[in-house]
Amino acid sequence: MNILCAYNANIDSIYHIGGSELSNIITEFEVEDSAFSDTLQKKLAYPPGSISSKSDFLAGLLTCMREGSGAEWMIKDSAVFEWIKKTFIDGSFMRMGGNMGIMSNVLSELGASRVVPNVASLSKLQLSFFSNKAIYLPFEGKLYKSSELQKILPVNTNKPELIHFVFDFSKGDVVSFSGHEFTIPRENRFIATYDPLNFELHMDEEFRKYSLAHIVEIDGAIISGYHMLQENENDSSHNNSSNISPDYKEKLDSSLKQLQSWKNIRKDLYIHVEFGHFSSDDIALYAFSKLSTVVDRIGMNEDELAMLAGLNGMDPKPILEMDSVGIAGAAISLCKDSGLCRMLVHTRELVLSVSCVNNDDPEIIIEAMNFGASCAAAFACSGKLADRNTLLEIASKIPESEFGKKETAKMAQNIEDKWQCSTVCGIHNSYQVAIVPTRICDEPVSTVGLGDTISAAIFLRELELSS
Repeated sequence: MNILCAYNANIDSIYHIGGSELSNIITEFEVEDSAFSDTLQKKLAYPPGSISSKSDFLAGLLTCMREGSGAEWMIKDSAVFEWIKKTFIDGSFMRMGGNMGIMSNVLSELGASRVVPNVASLSKLQLSFFSNKAIYLPFEGKLYKSSELQKILPVNTNKPELIHFVFDFSKGDVVSFSGHEFTIPRENRFIATYDPLNFELHMDEEFRKYSLAHIVEIDGAIISGYHMLQENENDSSHNNSSNISPDYKEKLDSSLKQLQSWKNIRKDLYIHVEFGHFSSDDIALYAFSKLSTVVDRIGMNEDELAMLAGLNGMDPKPILEMDSVGIAGAAISLCKDSGLCRMLVHTRELVLSVSCVNNDDPEIIIEAMNFGASCAAAFACSGKLADRNTLLEIASKIPESEFGKKETAKMAQNIEDKWQCSTVCGIHNSYQVAIVPTRICDEPVSTVGLGDTISAAIFLRELELSS
């Protein structure tokens, strides 16, 4: 299978921050600047929500540690980014970040023939985190394997490294600063993100040219990153002029034109979009409504589905409780209202698909969902990607979710026209529904990227079985 991937690949830099280390950093700033303590206290009382100074960064980190909460703030000042990088990068663990970056590696490791990702900021460091099996990148009119390009790519100091700094902290650790002290109530993380290009849905020009020239050779495209769009501080939501177009709309519409240009050449190109967690309700609603008219399927987890359902007047509670009938009902309702034909909902306990095309082969999606659930469970238990045979061997020893099996049986009782399938499928509210339980690893090594793993694996297996 030949697959295009866009938009967001970045570098995750994971750093475990201790209470005493953070306390020492704050003390150093207080020695340098007598007003620093007052500035920090004001920002703790009224968190800025983004990072334009060192005190902004510390306020975000302290707030999360004090509350045991998680948050992600955007770094808006390059000088602060350089300070964070200089201070913490050496002690961090770096890996591939971004939904698309993770999904492209999954596709490569699981046996896709050629995976061509869009890389907003191509660098030797970013390349080092791509799979060496089937990742190919266009550069100066030619296509290179990631490992080959890493050797010949010139160093470009004008291209920024797109780094998401993930600061993990532990429950019970004590933080002391400016005469204050608190104990962290639970483990969590604060993410400081410097990613000016992926926030713009930037498409690399080399990728753009390659995709149009070779779209007839492509079997499918898997897209993510729309959740990174931000509201422009000067857009129409902040003033009375209705003629000013919000910046995120222009960026999303530009992306949709690109996807449509592929469809215009290759009408049967299968495009799956992984939705993501949006920071703005308005952007989420706009993105879902616009994407639904262009792409073939949208995938999401129960939190993302509940958010969309709530914004559309539905009760999100059954979805968050992973009630299969509630999930199916919300997915079908959203599809009908938006014109979307297919939706894939992946949760910890079950995976559910709805489709407006009654002649879609349900056994293909069932096998693909089982394959994806197995790959994700094996990845959770092992903490690393491997070839599909290895992953499936690991997964065969991981039991199916008991909760998921009960919800699968519950869905069977509510389907109006139940078909004979290897699991549960049939027609429900005029849509074809299929559902499978996941496999649950009791002691996961990694939970980061499980949603991306299951979606990419399902997508690949569907392409294979449908070809």
